Amino acid sequence: MAVIEVQDLVVRYGARTAVAGVSFEAHASRVLGLLGPNGAGKTTTVETLEGYRQPAAGRVAVLGMDPVADRRALAPRIGVMLQQGGVYARMSPRQALRLFAGYYREPEDPESLLERLALVDAARTPWRHLSGGERQRLSLALALVGKPTVAFLDEPTAGVDPAGRLAIRQVVRDLADGGACVVLTTHELDEAQHLADNLVIVDQGRVIAQGSPSELMAGVGGGSIRFGAPPHLDVASLSATLGAAVVEDSPGEYTVSTSPTPQAVATLTSWLAQRSLPLADLRAGRGTLEDVFLQLTGTPGTGQAGGAAVQGGRSRGRRSAGHRSERSEGAGRRRTGSRR
Repeated sequence: MAVIEVQDLVVRYGARTAVAGVSFEAHASRVLGLLGPNGAGKTTTVETLEGYRQPAAGRVAVLGMDPVADRRALAPRIGVMLQQGGVYARMSPRQALRLFAGYYREPEDPESLLERLALVDAARTPWRHLSGGERQRLSLALALVGKPTVAFLDEPTAGVDPAGRLAIRQVVRDLADGGACVVLTTHELDEAQHLADNLVIVDQGRVIAQGSPSELMAGVGGGSIRFGAPPHLDVASLSATLGAAVVEDSPGEYTVSTSPTPQAVATLTSWLAQRSLPLADLRAGRGTLEDVFLQLTGTPGTGQAGGAAVQGGRSRGRRSAGHRSERSEGAGRRRTGSRR
């Protein structure tokens, strides 16, 4: 049984439609990544699941309950991580975690959370003196102190250094492995690719793709080779050698319009070797999550979709969408941590 069910969800701000018929499910012991450009409808969808928005149409259920009508029963079972707010400026991480722990009957041990999220050294530091990464890790700790069955995490690794990023990844993975349903919203595609078991990509208020990262990535790049090399190669010469078109997509990034057969790859690397040119990277056989995202949503600033919508690795026709009307990311959700 799905922990989260969203069926034909519609949310409006006045005459503007922010979410226009979104449907998906999320399950226990799984991380669901919710991706999309700014204004796509991600935040509005999550706010509806948390009980902060009333649907204009459709149905949402979290743990079988209505997030608005059953808010009192549902709130102790969910954890919410936001990017800012919710902690007094003079309050330390240890004080904040002890305060939030007092809201729950069986909370997580604050000291354990400080250790798991590498906050022990900063445990007595006032919030206003914490670094951006430390504040972010504290926000995650506050979302988890109530031992949530469902966790909504908004950009959990934004502004976090590499060591902190690894710590957060492990905590999120442990949370799912412990049976929780985790909904992750992020703009960091590499993070989503590493953390999410399943992905839902939304654009202009509609779901345009969903499936596992491997399913979605298998749908792009199969008929091309992408590689990195010094900028401004003689693409005419390389095209003639390969018998296929070569395009420099951006300085030092190239796409060869041919199937990634061993012979084609060998010919490419041989051409570079003969000219003593280094090969920075080589991607053949399937695209990256960024390739999927750009193909479906269009390059930044174009507002055009680059392909059909995909579900579970299968293509389906994309319907026209309404205005981009979602409010700025995080609008209306300024407090951090689990809600009561």
